[in-house]
Amino acid sequence: MTEWKEVELQQIADVQTGPFGSQLKNEQYITGGTPVVTVEHLKDFRIIDFNYPSVTDEDKNRLSKYLLKQGDIVFTRVGSVDLSAFVKKHQDGWMFSSRMLRVRTNAFEVDSRFLSYYFQQKNFRDYILNISVGATMPSINTEILKAIPVSYPSLPEQKSIASILSSLDDKIDLLHRQNATLEKMAETLFRQWFVERCLEPVEGEAKEDWKTGKLADEFDFTMGASPPGESYNEEGIGIPMYQGNADFGFRFPTNRVFTTDPKRFAEKYDTLISVRAPVGEQNMANERCCIGRGVAAFRFKKDNSFYTYTYYKMKSLMDDIKQFNETGTVFGSISKSDFENIDITLPDAKSIEKFQDVVKKIDDKIITNITQIRTLSAMRDTLLPKLMSGEVRVK
Repeated sequence: MTEWKEVELQQIADVQTGPFGSQLKNEQYITGGTPVVTVEHLKDFRIIDFNYPSVTDEDKNRLSKYLLKQGDIVFTRVGSVDLSAFVKKHQDGWMFSSRMLRVRTNAFEVDSRFLSYYFQQKNFRDYILNISVGATMPSINTEILKAIPVSYPSLPEQKSIASILSSLDDKIDLLHRQNATLEKMAETLFRQWFVERCLEPVEGEAKEDWKTGKLADEFDFTMGASPPGESYNEEGIGIPMYQGNADFGFRFPTNRVFTTDPKRFAEKYDTLISVRAPVGEQNMANERCCIGRGVAAFRFKKDNSFYTYTYYKMKSLMDDIKQFNETGTVFGSISKSDFENIDITLPDAKSIEKFQDVVKKIDDKIITNITQIRTLSAMRDTLLPKLMSGEVRVK
């Protein structure tokens, strides 16, 4: 077995802060140029693909030293400073914002993929949080990151470790991309069946049975209520509790906090909507759970098993719901009476049943994929510390 070598990060990598806004032409981003990765795009040690700001070709060329290359690692510089992500092939040539740091290996004896997994270890993340600076919000800078100690085995062993872990991550990424495609497909079908056909009915398909009404005519819903603070725990005692956007993930929330004294409940596959700060984030309950005052739970009034129709109907109403982000003196919120008074179209029962029957198959595939993602993620998270500590060795 080879011994692991320990060095400061600056001995094996260059660390760079992103360009500040004043370095951009007109001090602003544009639409449709070179994507810029920001703090908001780092999640689960991945750069997630959504709503990137971008810069002009002129800025890209002038600020070329801030471009990303495949194999770089980006860190959050402010806030969740323990978050990092590996830059993949399709992100080569993108830029990173001033609130981030870029790590680029410069030593032939270090594999950048291995290094990215080294940064994901809980021990490393705890360490970087402990040495961060800032009275109100944690932050790190190039000097702090450069001086961080890292250790690594021989290059062949690094590559073997990275290969094992990345094979799991590649499968997870594939399932994430498949889910994004499936959800877009389901949204398109909902729009075609219940929005476009309502605006422009197909010849011979009269909509005499379609009516206008209020949200409360079609859905039952429960507004959350927070349990007493002393009932909270993170040890899994009691029932999972969700307070809002901080707990939401792709489709299902993450079990982060539990309570032994729940007040209001959501049932499995209820649609969950955040009702404050911000209003309008959406998820689905994966089990019976407690909902705090930041969440409301919805189900189809005539048949609670129609969770697919409920989920995509609520998603189609997001523009109406998110307008309540502009209300309130401090932050946006939406009340029970606000929900009750949202105007909606009430399709005929046959159309709803047909949509539920067809699209539920798509939706259930998404749910199956999420279960597999969680299994693979747990396997990776179990292997990571064992491989990095040398408890499990690979050739």
